[in-house]
Amino acid sequence: MNLNSRMRWNPKQYLEFSGHRLRPALDLINQISAESPARVYDLGCGPGNITRMLAERWPGASVCGSDSSPDMLARACEEPSTVDWRESDINSWTAEFPADIIFSNAALQWLDDHKALFGRLLSMLNPGGVLAVQMPKNFTAPSHLLRDAVAGSGPWADMLAPLYRQAPILSPDFYYDLLAPGSASVDIWETEYTHILEGANPVLDWISGTALKPYLDAFDSAGKANWKEAFLEEYKSRLNEAYPKRMDGRTLFSFRRLFIVIVK
Repeated sequence: MNLNSRMRWNPKQYLEFSGHRLRPALDLINQISAESPARVYDLGCGPGNITRMLAERWPGASVCGSDSSPDMLARACEEPSTVDWRESDINSWTAEFPADIIFSNAALQWLDDHKALFGRLLSMLNPGGVLAVQMPKNFTAPSHLLRDAVAGSGPWADMLAPLYRQAPILSPDFYYDLLAPGSASVDIWETEYTHILEGANPVLDWISGTALKPYLDAFDSAGKANWKEAFLEEYKSRLNEAYPKRMDGRTLFSFRRLFIVIVK
């Protein structure tokens, strides 16, 4: 399944928490030791803010940012840069030239069959090339569990059932056993960020731009505005219980992520 290619992404909604979303990408970039890569690919580049950082980090490289969302790419093209923007689905993406760096921040979790996917990406690297990936691993957090609980408990249950997925991100052991035999080095780690959010319903706003998007699109496609409103009201109520405001009015949102950096 590739939900990402079916969704109509909203760059404004996604960028609402750009500061928080940027930190994991920077943590990933900082662990890439390549000094003078010739070709850098950013898969699932979204609105392009991180891709432009890759171009600034390696100004001598040819940098290509690809995404399946025309809306995201349109936003990426709004700012002048040396980046080559391409519309492409990661599942069918092929490097035009062997890569020195393949970078993907918060995109591969939308795709299934990671065994085949990671093997294919590794095959596109030059010897000594780097595959650097960050994927959200928050699927057992209240934000996601409550989303699925509400999805399965209303009149919309049958409509939303096809969207339910087992957690697509596997254990570090899985990725190590898969990637180590064909690599010079493998670095895998997890980080849990505690985001300090502001606003009336900040966790709902965050999720609406990412993990909730397929559900919202399903309501819109079916013309079920009343169901959508009822779903969001119930979900918001449960989220506010799970993520209560602190004494200063802010909300703490814990978010775990998995990082993988491979040198071929």
